[in-house]
Amino acid sequence: MTAKKIITVFGATGQQGGGLVRTVLADRDGPFSVRAVTRHPDGEQAAELKRLGAEIVRADMDDPSTLGPAFEHAYGAFLVTNFWEHMSAEREKTQAKALAGAAAHAGVQHAIWSTLDDTRACVPLDDDRMPTLQEHYKVPHFDGKAEADQYFLDEAVPTTFLRATFFWENLLSSFAPRRGADGAWWITYPLGEARLAGIAADDIGRTALAVFSRGTDLIAATVSIAGEHLKVADMAASLTEALGEPVRYRPLTPDEWRAQGFPGADESGNMFQYYRDCEQQFTEARDIDAVRGLNPALQDFDTWLAAHRDRLRTVWA
Repeated sequence: MTAKKIITVFGATGQQGGGLVRTVLADRDGPFSVRAVTRHPDGEQAAELKRLGAEIVRADMDDPSTLGPAFEHAYGAFLVTNFWEHMSAEREKTQAKALAGAAAHAGVQHAIWSTLDDTRACVPLDDDRMPTLQEHYKVPHFDGKAEADQYFLDEAVPTTFLRATFFWENLLSSFAPRRGADGAWWITYPLGEARLAGIAADDIGRTALAVFSRGTDLIAATVSIAGEHLKVADMAASLTEALGEPVRYRPLTPDEWRAQGFPGADESGNMFQYYRDCEQQFTEARDIDAVRGLNPALQDFDTWLAAHRDRLRTVWA
């Protein structure tokens, strides 16, 4: 029996990495095994992944000396950083550089780097439509990742650059609607009439596995993905139908959103404004039919809602 190829997965207990881990483990007859990387190998989430069949390895992107064992003898690697944990583009870039160096040193044959678009291609730094943040960026968690693409090129790591978008799971956490005085749920994103490119987190994992399964075909390619492009008013209508109670959309201006002042308000306000002002180029880069060609099980918003209806009711209650 041929030994399975190891895919090292960073962010294995998060949404993107976790989706890939579960997808690989569910494909029991497939060619890959999973090495799940976490800073907390004794935690409950790591224990669950181990129970499902993953190898668990401890590593910390902030400590490059810990990264070597995570890549040892691995065929492939899924690499993702979490800006929202610290909200520093510079720290995220330092983490990405460490990952690129370790992957190169280990001779990884195929890396997938979970990256994002450089918003400054649409909204230059001197464009005062939105504030410049952290001195160098318009949307730091986009632009920092985009700059980090170069580290993988510099290290000659065979890399596919996977660009995702807004997770529909955000409706369960950071960007959940709020109950209004009228009893309805209100979504107040600063998007106007623009379409929001969204995706189910699990579909990032499924698409990543499809990229690995294609062998060398997509090395050096940029693969931009989404599950559907929808106006927020249409999302609210779908939520109303799925949940059986009113969900309404009231668009804020980006300045109104940023003025809320919660941690990350400037960052997320700029993100939504980028989605709005650069809608055409962002959505055109994410050809739904092409994504479905890689991932035939790609979910649209209604399909995702059907699977998460009960959880939405519980979280919003």
